[in-house]
Amino acid sequence: MARMSWQIINDRAAWDNALCQLPNPHVLQSWAWGELKSRWGWRPERWRLDDDQGNPRAMLQLLRRKVGPLSVLYAPKGPCARDLAAYEDALAFVERKAKHPLVVWAKVDGDPFYDDSPPRMDDVRARLRERGWAYSAQQVQFRNTMFTSLNCSDDDLLKQMKEKTRYNVRLAERRGVVVRRATEADYETLYAMYAETGQRDGFVIREAAYYFDVWRTMSAIPLLAEREGQPLAGVVLLCFANRAWYFYGMSKTEGREHMPTFALQYHAMRWARDNGYAIYDWWGAPDKLDETDSMWGVYRWKQGFGAEFVEGIGAWDFAPNKLLGKMANRVGG
Repeated sequence: MARMSWQIINDRAAWDNALCQLPNPHVLQSWAWGELKSRWGWRPERWRLDDDQGNPRAMLQLLRRKVGPLSVLYAPKGPCARDLAAYEDALAFVERKAKHPLVVWAKVDGDPFYDDSPPRMDDVRARLRERGWAYSAQQVQFRNTMFTSLNCSDDDLLKQMKEKTRYNVRLAERRGVVVRRATEADYETLYAMYAETGQRDGFVIREAAYYFDVWRTMSAIPLLAEREGQPLAGVVLLCFANRAWYFYGMSKTEGREHMPTFALQYHAMRWARDNGYAIYDWWGAPDKLDETDSMWGVYRWKQGFGAEFVEGIGAWDFAPNKLLGKMANRVGG
């Protein structure tokens, strides 16, 4: 087979349509995500590698950020590739980019192709080390996640839940919790609840303008749980290809006894299924499956809905100039 070359893509439909032909296309590699990040300090480059039949083998949305006269490169949840050979071709392409004298480092955190027989992650990590990549100290995205298959009925969604979770879904209904599709008029309410959640659970959030831009640009699906007209909790879904991601979750401390988050997740999964999505991605899981991990409680909560653990590759850095790499290592995505 003749060696094909990488081509830059400047058309939104051409990019997203081709990306959806590859296994495991991620929303952070979508055109909209690059458009969003272009307003927050990054410049997207979108590259495609075809086979000799003109079909995509690998695709790479590479974000570039200036650090003074230098640049760093980041492929959020990329590259996307058809198979392991195409994945390595994509790595080689990023390596060439990173060897430019004004590039400090390149970061990738996309999982290798995923089908009925995915590669062992340990084998892929070993290959990355052989190529000169290092596991990153700056893990921008969650390494692991959890999936729920949506190819089932409402009854089956409930049956795959743990008994306590199923009880709480029904309790929320009995308590009068209702879930509705939120609008832009509700963004301030959602953000206020997100800020409260961050303060309560100990994580830092960004300014409101960033989230409002994400939700608008990504055509997000915000859902709001209310009781007697009072907002209690919300979720924001991002959707792409065959998957819906539970990207943001927020709740008030007041009213938690009415189990609004349980009603929200059940509603969100049904909405995603009814709108053609096959997978509900819970967006985040522990790095290690034991009780010492800080996300163990979150994992157990998601597991209650029937979600299954999915291992990821994590973020890896390629920094030919080690000194420059250490100097700019705090630039995130």
